[in-house]
Amino acid sequence: MPWPAMQEQDVVLVDTTWGELQPLQCAPGVVTVGELELTELVANGALLVDTRVPDSRKGRSIPGAVNLPHDRITELRGRLDPSRLSILFCNGPQCPQSPMAIRDLLEAGYPASALAYYRGGLHDWVTLAMPLEQVG
Repeated sequence: MPWPAMQEQDVVLVDTTWGELQPLQCAPGVVTVGELELTELVANGALLVDTRVPDSRKGRSIPGAVNLPHDRITELRGRLDPSRLSILFCNGPQCPQSPMAIRDLLEAGYPASALAYYRGGLHDWVTLAMPLEQVG
């Protein structure tokens, strides 16, 4: 999770030394989207899903995102509507949480056509100075 740079307004720091870079396509049939596609899809009714566990969110998320933690995604899949696209994201390109959640949903029978992957996650969202929302 990015954190504010001391004495630098509107500047954040990110740790890129953790994790392992995830593939651009995390599962067959699941489209990967960027920031512009994400905002357009959400404006047209897609559900944005933050798959980070609550303790790792540090009170910030992408505006409008609902939290369905990756480690409980199959148990909570009833909150997803297969007739509506769900876009899953996590900490960023090096974070495996969303890809794992997507694969778990697919294994549970959820349709690939109802899922999308925002690989950039919070890391790229913040790096591009996109807006954040305070979350509980």
